[in-house]
Amino acid sequence: MSKTYAILPCNGLDKCAGCITQEIALLLSEQSESKIICPVYYRIADTKYAKMADELPLLVVDGCATRCASKLAAEKSLKIANKVNVTDEAAFYSIELSRGLRMSDSEKQLAQKTVDKVLKEPEEQAKQVQATVFFPTELDYKTYQKDKFIFHVPTNEGFFFNENDVWAYVFGNKARIGVTDYVQKSMSDIMFFSPPSIGTEVEQFDGVGEVESGKAVFEVISPVSGTITAVNDRLVAYPELINKSPYEQGWIVELELSDFMEDKELLHDFGGYFPILKRKVDEYHVKS
Repeated sequence: MSKTYAILPCNGLDKCAGCITQEIALLLSEQSESKIICPVYYRIADTKYAKMADELPLLVVDGCATRCASKLAAEKSLKIANKVNVTDEAAFYSIELSRGLRMSDSEKQLAQKTVDKVLKEPEEQAKQVQATVFFPTELDYKTYQKDKFIFHVPTNEGFFFNENDVWAYVFGNKARIGVTDYVQKSMSDIMFFSPPSIGTEVEQFDGVGEVESGKAVFEVISPVSGTITAVNDRLVAYPELINKSPYEQGWIVELELSDFMEDKELLHDFGGYFPILKRKVDEYHVKS
């Protein structure tokens, strides 16, 4: 049975990507029982659409990096169940978007491929992003407090940190990666997560996604090199998990390692990273 959504599309009809978001919304409404939220009308009279978004899982369809639909959802405090970005989908399928407003055949095909992807059974989607790292069931933390702020760092064996405040938990030839408590507290409420693609090969200190709050955009710099095997797609719908649980539920990606022994030379274990955290916290509060 097809997934049914409340669809919030981009309203950028002056760009090709925006036109494709409208096509995706129309196709979804025709091929499932999904309902479309008009982004323009929703800004001025939201009662009808707020009820719709409350009753159905919300699908946000952005056209480009501006992400006006995602920002409207955040403005209205909506829970996002799924997101797609037309520009990202075009890059994935190696389709170059035209400058005109009438869709080409390849752009129409892109719209249908995106719809097919969205309507996949949840079980099938889950298989594609299944975590593979055997992660500890309980973490032990040491804390550092400055004024009212308390910063946590896991002391468990297997955790390593780079000076970009990104952690890696290494188990065998695999690693799970996420941002530290220092990052999430510095950014405040995280509203967006832009994931990388599974199968991407990364070198140590390459980017593996971005997180964004109202204050800043933070590129997640990988502590290790390897191939991305899993992405925490829950963060697309619930990026606030990074704030609530940066070391556990808010993990970013998993990788199959390519050369950890070499990568390790440029990383810190808990004993090396904790003084760096303390220094950064102290300097940040002095500047503030």
